[in-house]
Amino acid sequence: MGPTELLIIAGIIILLFGATKLPQMARSLGQSARVFKAEARGMREDEEAAKQDKETSGEASRSEPHQLTSGEQGSSRISSSHEDTQRDNAKN
Repeated sequence: MGPTELLIIAGIIILLFGATKLPQMARSLGQSARVFKAEARGMREDEEAAKQDKETSGEASRSEPHQLTSGEQGSSRISSSHEDTQRDNAKN
């Protein structure tokens, strides 16, 4: 794809969605990418922690999920208030 095709596609997108909606759409897309990246990182950290638990406990056949005690918080709820604020800002 050359620059001419990209300009034509950009023009069509502007005509379809309007110039005022494009920044909101880009912001929303960026926020979704950040949330996805954070969740993927959290899953990777959970997997690494599970591997370490298996290695330290010596129980290779154990496949129970880690349950949170009353004093612990899940990693997804720690940043949820920040994400909620960003989501509200994106709606406005």
